[in-house]
Amino acid sequence: MLNRGLDKVELLRIVEAVANEKSIDKEIVLESMESAIQKAALTKFGAENNIRVVIDRITGDIKIQKVLDIVEDVEDSSKQIILNDAKSIDKKNKDLKIGDQIFEDLPQIDFGRIAAQSAKQVISLRVKEAEKNRQYEDFIEKQGQILSGIIKRLEYGNVIIDLGKAEGVIKKDELIPREILKTGDRVKAYCYEVKKELKGHQIFLSRAHPQFLAKLFFQEVPEIYEGVIEIKAVARDPGSRAKICVFSSESSIDPVGACVGMRGSRVQTIVNELHGEKIDIIKWTEDLPTLISESLSPAEIQKVLIDKDNKRIDVILTEENLSKAIGRRGQNVRLASKLTNYEIDILTDKEDSERRQAEFKERTENLVKSLEVDETLGQLLVSEGMQSIEEIAQASPEDIIKIEGIDEATASELINRSKENLIKEKEEISKRLKELGMEDGLVNLKGITQGMLVLLGQRNIKKLSDFADLSSDELIGGFDEVKGKKIRIEGYLEEFSLSREEADQMIMAAREIVFK
Repeated sequence: MLNRGLDKVELLRIVEAVANEKSIDKEIVLESMESAIQKAALTKFGAENNIRVVIDRITGDIKIQKVLDIVEDVEDSSKQIILNDAKSIDKKNKDLKIGDQIFEDLPQIDFGRIAAQSAKQVISLRVKEAEKNRQYEDFIEKQGQILSGIIKRLEYGNVIIDLGKAEGVIKKDELIPREILKTGDRVKAYCYEVKKELKGHQIFLSRAHPQFLAKLFFQEVPEIYEGVIEIKAVARDPGSRAKICVFSSESSIDPVGACVGMRGSRVQTIVNELHGEKIDIIKWTEDLPTLISESLSPAEIQKVLIDKDNKRIDVILTEENLSKAIGRRGQNVRLASKLTNYEIDILTDKEDSERRQAEFKERTENLVKSLEVDETLGQLLVSEGMQSIEEIAQASPEDIIKIEGIDEATASELINRSKENLIKEKEEISKRLKELGMEDGLVNLKGITQGMLVLLGQRNIKKLSDFADLSSDELIGGFDEVKGKKIRIEGYLEEFSLSREEADQMIMAAREIVFK
């Protein structure tokens, strides 16, 4: 490729041809040629020299030059020169000074077989690297889109897709279950990641990703493409069932009807692409109870209780609607939970009543035991909203005598007993904390109570650094997904009803102290 007699015009033609063939900038090809010639020149003139090579972008002339730094005292004669000697070499430049560089022309070199092969390897490597970078830039722009290609081969359950100028891979767990794909089939998939690695780039595709469904609607429904209808949320059980929430700010447009299409034509096209996956299309609303009810269709909901702090919802319904709400193997409620980003607990009206009765009984027994009152008074206090000793201790006599049947003397006695009980309880907890060996830093952490400290100590979380290593899920409880199934995580401080925000604030406060 490179030799002394290479025609200058031919050189530029080769550059143009390589750039066009590999779809890369011809400047990259020229720079790789300069590097190759420089490597050969260093071999000929000595690796201790500082040599630069410049190919004229218009004429194709190759200039090989030795670069010399102008210094006051020369330490390395191969790379440095004093000012007077530099002026005698470069007589045209009268403004030369210490710190500048001069360029001494070197003779053209005749590439031997080994040098030519070495130069060819340099050019090849640089061009390949540029080609990989160009492909990466092309496909990183396509991340988040649906790509189409031909199945090239199957490897250990993974599917390799020929995308034209690159290959993509659909991993086994990103395929639609029970879907049969064969070599030579044309297939669509969602590009969820383009990863740059030393050996090149990898393009990861998915047919199971929730956004694959969203992008199919984007392609099939013009109103979504135009932005008139917005997809708010998607949840999928790939190959079986999916739920999608759609919304339009224009009151004249029915977002659900538009997505379904005339006689179901639009949604049916998507169902066929997903091999029969059933799709529930739900109209989005900011009213969470309504959205939950629609998400759990066809079940009829009686009541929805929302805990926004902990992102949990209790859904109350009749026994007849229980199986409809839960769905086959819990599918319906699981998809509704993913769709709304709330953990949903399904309760029958009977279970809800039993739960409320159990809570009422537990609170009553606590007041009866702690305040030494009879059961009737305990029930009266709980039913009127005085459900804990803390609430009674913080109340005024006026607040309590509003309850029918309680006079001022009884109200004052209840408040005094509550305060005494809290002091006694605090003393007992302090003693317990000393026995557990709790670190002062954790004891004094803002927001943490003695009751919380006892539970943490029982789980061997006794230092501020131990607490700083926790996650909010470990404190308040949550869910983890293992092999597609949600697993309940019990929180250490779950009984204190901390919000996620409060848990995060406490953990961050601990980390700021530990890691400052």
